[in-house]
Amino acid sequence: MVITPAFAEQAVPRYTSYPTAPHFSSVVGAQTYASWLSSLPPEAMLSLYIHVPYCSELCFYCGCHTKAVQRRKPIEVYADRLLDEIALVGASIAPRRVVHLHWGGGTPSILGVERLLEITTKLKEVFDFTAVHEHAIELDPRHVDRPLAGALAAMGVNRASLGVQDFTPHVQEAIGRIQPFGMVEQTIAMLREVGINQVNFDLMYGLPKQTTRDVRRTAELAASLQPQRLAWFGYAHVPWFKIHQRMIDEATLPSPFERLEQAETARETLHKFGYRPIGLDHFALSDDDLAAAQRCGLLRRNFQGYTTSTADALLGFGTSAIGRLPQGFVQNASDVMSYSQAVAAGRFATVKGVALSSEDRLRGHIIERLMCDLCIDLDTIANNVADGAKIEFDAELTALASFEDEGMVRLDCRRIQVTEKGRPFMRLVAAVFDDYLQQGRARHSVAI
Repeated sequence: MVITPAFAEQAVPRYTSYPTAPHFSSVVGAQTYASWLSSLPPEAMLSLYIHVPYCSELCFYCGCHTKAVQRRKPIEVYADRLLDEIALVGASIAPRRVVHLHWGGGTPSILGVERLLEITTKLKEVFDFTAVHEHAIELDPRHVDRPLAGALAAMGVNRASLGVQDFTPHVQEAIGRIQPFGMVEQTIAMLREVGINQVNFDLMYGLPKQTTRDVRRTAELAASLQPQRLAWFGYAHVPWFKIHQRMIDEATLPSPFERLEQAETARETLHKFGYRPIGLDHFALSDDDLAAAQRCGLLRRNFQGYTTSTADALLGFGTSAIGRLPQGFVQNASDVMSYSQAVAAGRFATVKGVALSSEDRLRGHIIERLMCDLCIDLDTIANNVADGAKIEFDAELTALASFEDEGMVRLDCRRIQVTEKGRPFMRLVAAVFDDYLQQGRARHSVAI
């Protein structure tokens, strides 16, 4: 695939929301969140996200809101604050049906079996869990044993997402995460023994010292374990934001063109094993819910990536957790101290967010459908989603002409189709509709 450097080296957001998080502001705070919560309709269905910002050690590549901790006390205190925050929400709204629950981090299992069960019990006291479709947790295979697997099953977990990244020893050494294939294989066996049969893998390309051959071998090994889904993210090297990434020698990072070749190799290899591409960087077996959602045009995108969740609102718990309500986005304090102090005092820890305008909703819907469906009809969207916003998008269509020249999109009047050649660059296509991007408030990773 031949792509000009102007595309291969451009940096844009990942578009897990619109507006993106760098454009949240303190105008939206705890009082706003409380007001938005109280106005949730009784029939609203919820998705819940629990963030645990701790790991036993930090991997060099990590871009998550997490920190290394060796002592037990901070974890215990944090678990107490999660319970307090859940109770705060429970006091603000009547029980609502939950359809999706996701534990992320960090390493959520660092809470320990007793705390995981306690928090789950509290959630079930506050919310109606009778309609839960998916209960997922992110796991580090280096820290999974049979007691934990059994506890997860008892909690109702039915999907586990394993951080794998790469199976190649020299790449694992370069990213500070030694994790042999056999360890991952054993973890999957333990999960399946207790009935957790839905398994995801998180993998990465663009890692230090990683080659196309490494990616192909990792894809083959990953497919041999038959996870239902895989997410193959491009490593985002942002050492100005994540200081520990300075442990990575930038001279060993693949070039943008090598990253593109690695992404294509992953896609081609997984295709041979029956995985179909989902959006930008996910893959699923054809009988998986994610693939079915894409076929039906019901695929969604949020802060956990691609999802089948059809919830009316997403409530986030824990430090840095982001929620979405009908009125807009909210985010908790990113540092543990500020979060804990607010919740311990009986206040929501919301420190920023954004109230959505009619134009935000329209542009956000366009971006989400491009990222999920790879196509959109601007006239259809304007008629169905405009909500008062009147935008012709003439400038955006003009900007897409260069993408059409490269064979990355096809334009038919006001219908936009991202081609297979353009799939790896769909973030760039989506960015054309981002009215905040030029405000210069954030640095982003390269598009590939």
